[in-house]
Amino acid sequence: MTSDITDRERSPWSDLWRLEDWWAVWFGFILLVAVVAGAIDAVPKVGWWTESPLDAFSADVVIKIAVLGLGLAALTGCGVVVVGGASIQRYVSGFAGVFFLAIVAYVFAGQTTVREYGLGYALWALALGLLISNTVGTPAWLLGGARSELFIKTGLVLLGAEILFGNIVKLGPPGLLVAWGVTPLVIITMYYFGVRWLHIRSKALTITIAAATSVCGVSAAIAAAAASRATRAELSLAVAITMAFTVILMIALPAVCRWMEMDPVVAGAWLGGTIDATGAVVAAGAALGGEAEATAAVVKMIQNLLIGIIAFAIALYWVTVVERDPEGPRPDPMEVWRRLPKFILGFLAASLIFSFALIPAMGTDAVMSNLKVTKTFRGWFFCLAFVSIGLESNFRELMGQLEGGKPLVLYAVGQTFNIVLTLAVAWLAFGVIFRVAG
Repeated sequence: MTSDITDRERSPWSDLWRLEDWWAVWFGFILLVAVVAGAIDAVPKVGWWTESPLDAFSADVVIKIAVLGLGLAALTGCGVVVVGGASIQRYVSGFAGVFFLAIVAYVFAGQTTVREYGLGYALWALALGLLISNTVGTPAWLLGGARSELFIKTGLVLLGAEILFGNIVKLGPPGLLVAWGVTPLVIITMYYFGVRWLHIRSKALTITIAAATSVCGVSAAIAAAAASRATRAELSLAVAITMAFTVILMIALPAVCRWMEMDPVVAGAWLGGTIDATGAVVAAGAALGGEAEATAAVVKMIQNLLIGIIAFAIALYWVTVVERDPEGPRPDPMEVWRRLPKFILGFLAASLIFSFALIPAMGTDAVMSNLKVTKTFRGWFFCLAFVSIGLESNFRELMGQLEGGKPLVLYAVGQTFNIVLTLAVAWLAFGVIFRVAG
């Protein structure tokens, strides 16, 4: 992931239209405002099916999805042209291909048996992209529309609206202890284990895997990679490892909960604090019942709020420690601002606005109705991002980052530590403290 900064002397105001991060913020808020204002009251989705994929579509849905694709191409095309000076024709033609693959990913994920196993669109989108890039090779015209970072950053801004502070109140201190108490410890432990014990050459890769493992998978990986300036290959490797093990954990951990006859609330808190992707957390929690599902979802949402804080902490640490020249001058405080992923500001702003402005003004029911629409938008952007990551990734490049399997060892050891520690804290918080306090 290369730096967006090409001229440190330019006016900070020019960054508002020069940086991809800011365009992700503008795109996210354009869609949020359109939904809240009532200009958009529904977003089409690919339906479910059992025997024939054609059952996932109806005539009106096909037309609506086509209109959605045109609208997203026009919206994002503005930023792509301004930031990179790319040809709008080249981008739109490539975007059409990426959008089609996203539809295919949703079709695979919509099969009823597949849904029961929790194999969501993200996994299929990444697999489709990787299949193309590592067999026939990704055509140049298709790469023109593969803007993984722009898509997922926009999706993260939309995700911010779903992180409501009211959810924190629902679980109170026990939820905070599980979601916020364990995460920093796991990140720090994994980073030092990877750097000091495994001697992984890339500190950026190490912190990206650590953030993905301890917070929320791909979303945290994107934020950490941006703050540490990880390469695209490093980010792709972190994403691939995280998504592969997320599927395993999503299936295995609920089985462990049933075998241990775990209390549903404790089990939900454990799942929410360890499984990386929000969708996988909900699917795993649902396998244990409504109480576990609700607890798991809220814990994960509380944990997701750490994305912005962790990105800022990584940017600060990288500027003041990792990249600092001991014999050089003290780092310019503005360098932290330059390094901070700006889309994180949009993520936090969306959370604050929806939590403290819109809910009091519109009411919880109205806001939740709007969030159903924005969540579908987020799903499309994430799906486009995962397709793009796959199309931009090559196994040969990924293998070059493996260093004899060290990143896999880092993930395995870190996730094991995360699972054990989160289980202990979840049991202590919800099985002891919460019950005693109640």
